Amino acid sequence: MKSTVETLSPTRVRLAIEVPFAELEPSLKKAYREIAAQVNIPGFRKGKIPAQVIDARVGRGAVLQEAIEEAIPQQIFAAVREHEVKLLGRPAVDNLEFSDGQPLKFTAEVDVRPELTMPELSAIKVEVEPLAIADAEIDEQVDGLRQRFATLKTVERAAATGDYVQLDLIATVDGAEVEGGTANNISHEVGSGQLLKGLDEAVVGLSAGEEATFTSQLVGGEFAGRDADVKVTVRTVKEKELPELDDDFAGLASEFDTLEELRGDLRERITRVKKVEQLYAARDKALSELVKQANVPAPEGVVSDEVEQRKAAMVEQLERMGASLEEYLAAEEKTEEQIDTELAEAAAEGVKIQLVLDTIAEAENVEVSDDEYGHEIVHRAQRAGVAPQVYYDRLVQQGAAAAVYGDVRRGKALALVMERVVMTDTDGEVLSLDSLREDNGHEGHDHGDHEGHNH
Repeated sequence: MKSTVETLSPTRVRLAIEVPFAELEPSLKKAYREIAAQVNIPGFRKGKIPAQVIDARVGRGAVLQEAIEEAIPQQIFAAVREHEVKLLGRPAVDNLEFSDGQPLKFTAEVDVRPELTMPELSAIKVEVEPLAIADAEIDEQVDGLRQRFATLKTVERAAATGDYVQLDLIATVDGAEVEGGTANNISHEVGSGQLLKGLDEAVVGLSAGEEATFTSQLVGGEFAGRDADVKVTVRTVKEKELPELDDDFAGLASEFDTLEELRGDLRERITRVKKVEQLYAARDKALSELVKQANVPAPEGVVSDEVEQRKAAMVEQLERMGASLEEYLAAEEKTEEQIDTELAEAAAEGVKIQLVLDTIAEAENVEVSDDEYGHEIVHRAQRAGVAPQVYYDRLVQQGAAAAVYGDVRRGKALALVMERVVMTDTDGEVLSLDSLREDNGHEGHDHGDHEGHNH
């Protein structure tokens, strides 16, 4: 095999490859074996069909095509190794020339990792806003706890937003009851918008025993998309009573004896969360500055593939939520072109950051131990809800095991960045991973199982 490499840009090269016909012999033999195992020819057992019979019955052209389809990736990677090309993304094959008995000639354009000149990490300085915890944020957390411990009290008055009502519903289309459109004794928070569109407006002002009719579009069943007349009857009206905000409430909602202690603990928790957010903001600024100072180019092919993956993930997530891309675009008041542009910008920045971290990892000789790799596999398997070995086997089948290694290596490179870059707030307070770890080592009390605050 002969090959040459031509630099097209800092992130793309063209490989010109020529393979003598004799070097294709292993691929030709494999093609004959695979075709022999797939076809049925009377008088011959599967897998035992002579090459000349396959040529006569299937065609020599089919064998040659299968052989070069197997050979081309092998030859590309051989050329990549020969020229020490740092491959990124998928090669694009062009200018294919091949006929029986003649050399295989083709070109392959591939994205490559650019050579970056990185600044000294300790010379990078970034600033973020200082921590600020407002009393209103504590109040909001306390109110969340009060809401959890609220009680419902029946009232003899008309329903208002925020009340809880027991309802009967009957939906009809053209006077006929809709199958599955009747429900009795449903509990509903007025104003929550959790049930039918138009229900909240119809219920406000109704007392127990009163009814109203409103129109709402059906979303499922035989009449999906049709307007239905819905009769709602209010059975009971209940208002929410919040507990008094005092030391007794603190004892009820937490392990603290006083309201002051509870508020102090909530402040500590919010502070820890905000410190993490602050550190993330500093991290993002540091990475952006590194990308800027290293003048990192974005490999177009890799970015394009990343955009496709991100868009496919977005569509899949929307479908799981019962929505479509068209509905999302309408709700966001954006065009698909605008979404594509946003995805491309985010993907380009993400790819540039990966290139920076890969360059740092290489310069710093960052390695990933078997334990670190295994820990990441276990973590991802748990998130996917499968056994670690099953998850790893899938990665191997998909050819993605090395990608996980790369992610772990970049994570270690990122830790180096955050250790060496000078990160402060505008008050001069130095930010570091160590201080965050120290804070997390002094956790406060848990408030039982209660929600309404951050842990």
